[in-house]
Parts: sequence; structure tokens; C-alpha cells
Amino acid sequence: MFNNQTILITGGTGSFGKKYTKTLLERYKPKRLIIFSRDELKQYEMQQEFNAPCMRYFIGDVRDRDRLTQAMNGVDYVIHAAAMKQVPAAEYNPMECIKTNIHGAENVIAAAIANQVKKVIALSTDKAANPINLYGATKLASDKLFIAANNVVGSGTTRFAAVRYGNVVGSRGSVVPFFKKLVAEGAASLPITHENMTRFWITLQQGVDFVLKNFERMQGGEIFVPKIPSVRITDLAEAYGPGLTPQIIGIRPGEKLHEVMCPADDSHHTLEFDDHFVITPSIKFFGRDNDFCHNALNEIGQQVDLGFEYNSGSNPHFLNVDEILSMEERA
Repeated sequence: MFNNQTILITGGTGSFGKKYTKTLLERYKPKRLIIFSRDELKQYEMQQEFNAPCMRYFIGDVRDRDRLTQAMNGVDYVIHAAAMKQVPAAEYNPMECIKTNIHGAENVIAAAIANQVKKVIALSTDKAANPINLYGATKLASDKLFIAANNVVGSGTTRFAAVRYGNVVGSRGSVVPFFKKLVAEGAASLPITHENMTRFWITLQQGVDFVLKNFERMQGGEIFVPKIPSVRITDLAEAYGPGLTPQIIGIRPGEKLHEVMCPADDSHHTLEFDDHFVITPSIKFFGRDNDFCHNALNEIGQQVDLGFEYNSGSNPHFLNVDEILSMEERA
């Protein structure tokens, strides 16, 4: 699907962008692979690792529509990974979060339509479901923008979808590197926010593979949610600091005790497939039906029960300490 195609990744110097780049170069022969981001140092460092002839590096910000439009000239597929992601930072800098996550989404959509990009997938987050923090609220707004863009495109052929998943093992901002750092420094305890806290858990490679597959299966308008395990914060602390006493520090601003990826309020729009869920649009698309039970890969989904919620606290699959460590090794 990606052979001899041009792909652009916004926020491409981040953890996801680098893993996506590595995977594309290993599995496909892209015509061009464009990394679009605003940090010249991170681009310089990434170029030392990824310098294939097809690679292009564009300095730019998703807040700048003209630059995005220029960068997407001739692009076939876009992965929108750029975002302001840190929950506390967003709480203290709300306008900056809105400019990047909402206005940036608008700009990506406009640039993609102007350049007749084939397909766009935007990375979302579990925090966009029933959001209580600004980061989650802006990503929910972003999700709505990308889904509605399938109507905004009019008679054009560009299609938009979103992918929503949970905490990524070992990514920047993950608690795992933080725990490892404390243990290496000889900490006597590990800080945890609440002893009952749970999170969805996924590796970078699993996230990348899920996005790649969704480019194949998408029709446009879906929010794709993978079926992934949960972890307990206490088990994480035991995995990376065995024997250390947890220190309860309290839930941080904007944090939830458990995360949700498919809210109960969306259950009438949620389909279950073998390895994922799809939240279908609440709006009708002009000139198209909204039958998402059969996707482009001929996979068949079933409507979930009314009131169904995919919650990290009630997830049937929890990782134990050994599985947590094993999952990181496979990351």
C-alpha cells in the first residue's frame, strides 16, 4: 500500500514518528517519507539514524497552515501525530494547547484537502473519551474535526479517520523511564498517584502496526480503538522497583483514576471486531451510507450492548508484573 507512495508524518520526531519511520522503511519502499516538525535539534538527531534517500525533513508547525499546505504537495498519506500532550502543561498553558491541538487539526485538514491527499489518520488518546482535562478536551475536539472533515471535503476523495489508544510503553512522558531513573539513583520508594489507578498499555510497535492496518481498513469517519491490556500502577511500581515501598502522592491535576476508550454514551455508535472497536460517526455523510459493520478488509463488526464501556479498570485483560516486563522487551 505504501510502496512508491509519499507519506508525511506531523510531529515525526516524536517516539511514535520514529518508530513509524523505522517500520515503513523496513517493510515498504516509499517514494518519499516526510518528517514535519518544529524542533530542528530533534530533526538533526533523527537524521543521524534515518537518512534513506526517500527521507525529507521539513521544519514547520501545525499552527502554520501555509507551511503545512506547502509540505503536503504531492503527499498520498498523512499521519497526524503532532500534539501538545502533557496533561499538567496543558492545564497551565491552555491557549497553547488549543492552538496546537485544535487549530493545528483544522490546518492539517485544510492542507490535506487542498492537496487531494488520499487518506489521513490522526492519533487520538484515551483521554479524549469523557475528558476531564484540557488535553483530552482538545483531542476530543480534534477527533470531531477529523470525522466531520469527511463531509467538508465535499466531492473530493480525501478520507479522514482517527486512532485512539492508551499509554505507550517507554514513550516520552511515560512513567516507566521515570521509575527507572529513580531506581538507578537509589530511591527508597516510588511515587504513585493512587493505589487503585489503572491504565491501558500498548507498545510503540503495536501502535504503529495498528495505524498501518487502519489505513487499509478505513472507509473514512471511524475512530479505531485497539483491544489492549490494562496495568495497575502498583504492578508497574513493583515491576520496575521490586521491593520498594510505594509513596502515594495523590492524583495530579487533570488525571483520572481509570481511563476510558469507548464511553458508554457512545455505545450505540460502537462496533466490536475481533481485535478492535470502531466508534462510528454520529453524523451522516452526504452521498455515503454509514454502514461500518463491513470494512475495507472484509472484517465484520457487531454492535456492542447499549451501555457498554471500554474502561481500563474493568478491562478483562490485566498484565501481571512478569508480563509488564516481557511486554517492554518486545517494545
